[in-house]
Amino acid sequence: MDQVNVTVNATNNATGVKDEEWTDSVAFKIRTAILLLIVIMAVLGNMLVIVSVMRHRKLRVITNYFVVSLAFADILVAMVVMPFNFSVQFYNEWIFGTVICDLWNSSDVYFTSTSILHLCCISVDRYYAIVKPLKYPIKMTKKMAFVMLAATWLSPITISYAPIFMGWYTTSEYIRTRVQNQCEFKVNKPYAVISSSISFWIPCTIMIFTYLAIFKEANRQEKALHARAGNAMLMHRHSREVGDKNGALHINATTPTKDKNILKMKREHKAARTLGIIMGAFILCWLPFFLFYLSTSLCDTCEYPEVLTVIMFWTGYFNSALNPIIYAYFNRDFRNAFKNTLACAFCSFCRRNSMDSSALERLDRRSSTQLRVPVSSRRQSDLASL
Repeated sequence: MDQVNVTVNATNNATGVKDEEWTDSVAFKIRTAILLLIVIMAVLGNMLVIVSVMRHRKLRVITNYFVVSLAFADILVAMVVMPFNFSVQFYNEWIFGTVICDLWNSSDVYFTSTSILHLCCISVDRYYAIVKPLKYPIKMTKKMAFVMLAATWLSPITISYAPIFMGWYTTSEYIRTRVQNQCEFKVNKPYAVISSSISFWIPCTIMIFTYLAIFKEANRQEKALHARAGNAMLMHRHSREVGDKNGALHINATTPTKDKNILKMKREHKAARTLGIIMGAFILCWLPFFLFYLSTSLCDTCEYPEVLTVIMFWTGYFNSALNPIIYAYFNRDFRNAFKNTLACAFCSFCRRNSMDSSALERLDRRSSTQLRVPVSSRRQSDLASL
């Protein structure tokens, strides 16, 4: 009887081990597929952003200089940072040595800081475009944009490569006990506070205040626009009644200049909304990581599972793949540019590769002027398309 019980227990244990191995194998394959998908989405999506802006003259505005630079930074995150983290998840150990470990940690800090600084520059650009539109052409020139981009790419070096390769970022105990097959980012408390403040907390605070001012001004302009539209309708109705009584011509209350300003203001508001959503997505992706990073660095006795660290890192990395999706969903100009670029890339019968897209736009405008549509009808159709 005892021998039968031992046999049954051994069989159950073997079955349990096989079930556990099967579960671990399936979880490993799912995790690997998800991580690879994030890498591929980040590379292809941001390449699509860069190519679309290069191909379409309509997208070559100062704001999109920052967007293209941000897309380039996200591509570098996907190609330089993510693969090393993926290798750790795949092999369950670090296989590249201590020098590459420092290079990886430095690149991770550098590109994360670069991304948030790009978004800070974008928020400042939108602030001047909407809140201070008269100063925008004077302040935000191409030269100023390039200076801001240079500062964005150079300043994160002070908290990434320099302190990490000099050993200022970590504790003396970690340097003594460091092993070859592990790559931990063990930081000391001063570095944790300074790096997180420069990389995230200070820029995010600036962005939040600038976007609050932007949306407050945008709402004020929207109300003023609706009020002007209502007054224009009343004036138009009044002039129409007077004209019907006196047999005079009807006078349109709006002018082409006013319609042009209204169209421009609506485009600025839509761009601000899209970039505000991008900023919100960045905060949602990186805020949990920086809270986790700061709290674990300041707390010496806190314990946490290793899987939590993986989730925090890859939630932040996922932001690099989100921005092109946000452009495609919320911005009509980017959406049309993406469709055109993908059509030219995948359609073998597409003949637009030999033609500049700006020439196509000029042809469209020329054909539209030949239709001889009345000015008032064109203005109404332009406003309705928004």
